[in-house]
Amino acid sequence: MDQLRRLILDVPDFPKPGIVFRDFTPMLADPRGLSLAVELMANPYRGMGIDLVAGAESRGFIFGTAVAQTLSAGFIPIRKKGKLPRGTRGVDYELEYGTDRLEIHADSIKPGSRVLMVDDLLATGGTLRACCSLITQCQGIVAGVTVLIELRGLNGRAKVDEFGELHAVLAY
Repeated sequence: MDQLRRLILDVPDFPKPGIVFRDFTPMLADPRGLSLAVELMANPYRGMGIDLVAGAESRGFIFGTAVAQTLSAGFIPIRKKGKLPRGTRGVDYELEYGTDRLEIHADSIKPGSRVLMVDDLLATGGTLRACCSLITQCQGIVAGVTVLIELRGLNGRAKVDEFGELHAVLAY
């Protein structure tokens, strides 16, 4: 874990004053660090019959596809409104100032498929909750949620508790 922490830089006052941004891009550039992060995100779900991995736009795509490959599962992108070319299901969710919408292809999950939800970061939990809701709307089973970083002080875990176990590689 120390190896990964050294590869994540704290950027004060980004994107606004008072926020400390956890920049994991140096970890992405380090082959050993990236490999370790993906393994640690995937390991708790080995042997659990994961059919699909879903990743939230856009940083969830980075880890989601790698975790899917590691688990020999398919990958499903969850995108912002208007980005998917075929029929979609969508869910609106609250942001700090306003609302946004996430969408998934309506036919991307067969009923009963076991889906692992992946994202880079759990903060307030709104995005991950919306993603898990989309999976269940499609009659998928949320088999777990895995993130690289959890910001514990923001209590996002409470918003995804109903969808099963949350695994965070690093917590701040």
